[in-house]
Amino acid sequence: MEVLFDNLSLGFATAFTLQNLMYCFIGCVLGTLIGVLPGIGPIATIAMLLPATYVLPPVSALIMLAGIYYGAQYGGSTTAILVNLPGEASSVVTMLDGHQMARRGRAGAALSVAALGSFIAGCFGTLILAAFAAPLAEMAIQFGPAEYFSLMVLGLIGAVVLASGSLLKAICMIVLGLLMGMVGTDVNSGIARFGFDIPELSDGIGFIAIAMGVFAFAEIMVNVDLKEKREVFTSKVEGLILSWKDFKEALPAILRGTGLGSALGILPGGGALLASFASYTIEKKVTKNPAVPFGQGNIRGVAGPESANNAGAQTSFIPLLTLGIPPNAVMALMVGAMMVHNIQPGPQVMTSNPTLFWGMIASMWIGNLMLVVLNLPLIGIWVQLLKVPYRILYPAILMFCSIGVFTVNNNSFDVLITVMFGVLGIVFIKFGCEAAPLLLGFILGPMMEENLRRAMLLSQGDPTVFFTRPLSLAMLLAALALIVIISIPAISKKREETFVEE
Repeated sequence: MEVLFDNLSLGFATAFTLQNLMYCFIGCVLGTLIGVLPGIGPIATIAMLLPATYVLPPVSALIMLAGIYYGAQYGGSTTAILVNLPGEASSVVTMLDGHQMARRGRAGAALSVAALGSFIAGCFGTLILAAFAAPLAEMAIQFGPAEYFSLMVLGLIGAVVLASGSLLKAICMIVLGLLMGMVGTDVNSGIARFGFDIPELSDGIGFIAIAMGVFAFAEIMVNVDLKEKREVFTSKVEGLILSWKDFKEALPAILRGTGLGSALGILPGGGALLASFASYTIEKKVTKNPAVPFGQGNIRGVAGPESANNAGAQTSFIPLLTLGIPPNAVMALMVGAMMVHNIQPGPQVMTSNPTLFWGMIASMWIGNLMLVVLNLPLIGIWVQLLKVPYRILYPAILMFCSIGVFTVNNNSFDVLITVMFGVLGIVFIKFGCEAAPLLLGFILGPMMEENLRRAMLLSQGDPTVFFTRPLSLAMLLAALALIVIISIPAISKKREETFVEE
């Protein structure tokens, strides 16, 4: 416990510098902004800002990007409640009761309970991250190449099982990501692979080009195509101070959602999204004879999911910071940001760069406090922002994306690759293929190959090394168990109902 307090004091000393506070604030404002604007999301925004982080110190860059991620969870609830559009994917469930509360004149109460639940869950999730990070990192130091390979296999299978949409499509996207990760010069043999004699591909496909293409470009073009009609909430938002009665009713849902989100956020494949759906289902089960039915403005239908997705957003940093394994697409982008600054993600970050590790964790508490202060008093500004036409907003974003990609290497070929992946991203969306597994496969593919080769070299070509080491065997068995479980018809059908029909 004493060591934890020493580490946190180091973290707060790092986070409380003027520069890091400023970047934490910028991240929170940007996160809220893109959470409020439907159709952009944290993935596209972080992908857009990756080139800008080149000029920032590593700690400041990661603090800002983390602020964008959990800030988007806050901002998404504002759009869901006031406009009945999910600003963020995990805010889909918040719309069900949140918008109904707004239509009944209780928009203030809905926004307040969303902010309060998000704050409590965010703080608790960060506490879990701080408490479990050090022990997990110490355990991860004992990992060899065989354990890392098995862990990545488990992560990818988990991402497939928990990805929304078709199981077959998720597998195809993972495989495509793995294949794209093989493009470039083989580090062991020096032979060019899948480069088609194009000099720009000798170092592989640029991570930023893929991320910005399939997320930013594709999402924006699809949203322009949809020409969504937005019914912007024009009534004055009142009653932002939550009544004692509402607080008492919402508190059990907040606590349940926080616990559930903290656990599910660690899982690969988008724990925050899964947590919000699961929390809403649990609230409907445990609330007997509610005064206001669910779907018609029940405050627990806002409190539970909002708490769950914010707790999940915080704890999804655990596998990234302790094992170097990204559990979702946003964390894959965070891996990319760390690599930009020559920081190898994994357990060694805690020992080699403790100011970055603990500074980032401490900044999350500060960021959660900033978000409460930002969200409620500035509701009027966010409502006005929703009135900005997409025809003005989206071309400006595309322009900044293109400039950002070009400035990475000062190479127009990167912009061309981004546009190509943007077109590919549109195809994925039209055919219902989720792009997140592709990004996870692309990030984990080269790491898997490297650890597979190391393990085989150390064992002198003996493939049983993956089964004779207990930790490696346990993770491979867990991966096999996931495949067996999802193959059971009843569970497979339930999964489709949860992810596809919702």
